[in-house]
Amino acid sequence: MKKLSFQLTLIIALSVSVALLAGCGKDDTYTQEEGKVNVVTSFYPLYFFAKEIGGEHAHVVNLIAAGVEPHEWTPKSRDLDAASKAQLFLYNGAGLEGWVDGFLKGLGSGSQVLTVEASQGIELIQGNPEHGHKHEGEQTDATGTEAEHSHEGEETDHDHEGEDAEHSHSDLDVDPHTWTSPRSALVMAANIRDAFVKVDPENAAAYESNYSNLEKQLRELDDIFTQELAGYKRRDIVVSHQAFGYLCRDYQLNQIAIMGLSPEAEPRAQDLLEIAKFVKDNGIPYIFFEELVSEQLADTLAREAKVDTLVLNPLEGLTPEQEKAGDNYFTLMERNLKNLQKALQ
Repeated sequence: MKKLSFQLTLIIALSVSVALLAGCGKDDTYTQEEGKVNVVTSFYPLYFFAKEIGGEHAHVVNLIAAGVEPHEWTPKSRDLDAASKAQLFLYNGAGLEGWVDGFLKGLGSGSQVLTVEASQGIELIQGNPEHGHKHEGEQTDATGTEAEHSHEGEETDHDHEGEDAEHSHSDLDVDPHTWTSPRSALVMAANIRDAFVKVDPENAAAYESNYSNLEKQLRELDDIFTQELAGYKRRDIVVSHQAFGYLCRDYQLNQIAIMGLSPEAEPRAQDLLEIAKFVKDNGIPYIFFEELVSEQLADTLAREAKVDTLVLNPLEGLTPEQEKAGDNYFTLMERNLKNLQKALQ
C-alpha cells in the first residue's frame, strides 16, 4: 500500500489526539496569550529575533526544545496545533526544515496564521559536498561556495510525499545556515519586523523601534567580526559540519568541512584522510566541533592530525546549560569570534 503523505499523517495524528490533548492539562509552552501577537518559531535564532522585535506585544514559543539538534527534529501534532492557532509562524526556509511543506499544508484552510520564510532576500550559497564528494583541492573557497558543484538554475524538489521523521536536508543543493553571519541575520530580522507590522499594524512603531535596537547590535557585531578577523594571514578553518558558509563568505574565510550540510552525514574514510593531510600540511592548529552533535569525528581527526579541538557554535539551538546561563545569539557569536581568532593565529 502506498505510504501516506507527511501532510496527511500530520492531519490524522492531530485529529486523533485532540481529545487526548484536551484532557492532559495545560502546557504553558503552547498556551495562547490574549491581546498579544502569538508567534511560533521553528528554531532558536528565529525565536530570539522574534522575542527582541516583538517585545511586550508578542508571545513567542519555539518548537524545538533546548539541546535538540534541528536537523534531527520533526513536528508532532501538538506543534501543528500550536502553529495553526498563532498569528505568525516563522521558519528559516532554504531547506533547513525538510518537514515544512507538509506542515504548512496541514495548518488547514481555517487557520489565519501568517507564515514567513525568514531567509527570503538572502543570496543563498549553492552546492552540497554530500552530492559530489570533494577532494583535496576542492575545498570550499573564501566565498563559501563550491565552484565545482554549483547547481544554479536547478529547482529543488520540495515534494515530501512518503517522507517522515527520517527526512533531512542533505538531499538539497543549498546551504540553509544563513543566520551564522550577522549580515544575513540582518535580512532575517527585517523580514520578521515586516511580519509583525503586517499582523499588528497598531503597534508598528514599537516593532520598528525594537528592530532598530536589534539592527544596531547586529551591525556592531558585523563591524567587530570584520575588524577582528581582517588581520590574520591564515584564512582556513576546519569544521565538523558545513554550517559556516555565510560567515566565511562575509568575512573572507575558507571552511573545510568533515561533514556536509547535514551533521548526520557520514564522510568517507578517504575524505577524512585528505582533510587530515590538509590540516598537517597547512599547520591548522584546531578542528572545530559543535555542541549539539557528537564530536567523535572531530576528535578522531584531531588525534590523527595531532591538533586540538575547539567549539564553533552554529547557533541552531541552546544547550540546557546555555539556556540556564542566559546565553543568547550575541553571547554565542562573541564566543565564536574568540575561538576563530584563536584558530587563525
